[in-house]
Amino acid sequence: MEEQTCCTRYPILLIHGTGFRDWKGLGYWGRIPKALERHGARIFFGGQDAWATVEENAAHLKKRVQQILEQTGCQKVNIIAHSKGGLEARYLVSSLGMGPYVASVTLISTPNHGSKTMDLIFRLPQPLLRLAGIFVNGWFRFIGDRHPDFCSACVEFTTSWAKTFNLRNPDVPGVLYRSYAGVMSSFCSDLFMWWQNLIISLVEGRNDGLVTVDSAAWTNFKGVWKGAGGRGVSHMDEVDFRRRPIIKGGQTWDVVDEYLKMAAELKDLGL
Repeated sequence: MEEQTCCTRYPILLIHGTGFRDWKGLGYWGRIPKALERHGARIFFGGQDAWATVEENAAHLKKRVQQILEQTGCQKVNIIAHSKGGLEARYLVSSLGMGPYVASVTLISTPNHGSKTMDLIFRLPQPLLRLAGIFVNGWFRFIGDRHPDFCSACVEFTTSWAKTFNLRNPDVPGVLYRSYAGVMSSFCSDLFMWWQNLIISLVEGRNDGLVTVDSAAWTNFKGVWKGAGGRGVSHMDEVDFRRRPIIKGGQTWDVVDEYLKMAAELKDLGL
């Protein structure tokens, strides 16, 4: 049996980001959940919509937390959230009154300060965005979303929305907050995200293909994931999309190890 280094006092709730769902056959989190469980963690998933708004998904997550507490008999949960899932976690704790039931919130490349690139996108003709919304909403409703709202969700990535959101959702005393970011060393770091990284780099600066380091940095910022051999870490690498370590230049970096460290730290803190 593996050492129980991740046997935290409270169970861990993993909250996914935009555009994906918690499918059993094609998990959002790659090898991460099983690795955490092998080291003693109790893992649960958010199960929220892929394209619902922060407010809608947070309402679902409130019910999910209540289910987990009832199922486990625990008083609180630890939350680890990726991308927009971090905004939903923050809203859950700050605006929905769930602070007493959440021990910690760990944010991984969450767009806490919005995106200047998204600001520019919203200068495009609005009929184009609405047309995209029709297709996205239709598809994700077909595969399981209950309340897809592409256009409203995209607004929640703008810097003006983020500024208002942050004022209305300050950190809750008694909850441990931590934040992390990833950064691609160049657009060549990830062929799935090369054009996004290139555009955002020109507009905003260092980013993981979707979220900049400056936007991700929040309370108790733990640093930037850079991978191995100068390859960098993309938004997809952060949740183990490829299901394997990054190996380059004779060096190896595995995102799974980062999550094991996160959980071990929570355990050491008595959470």
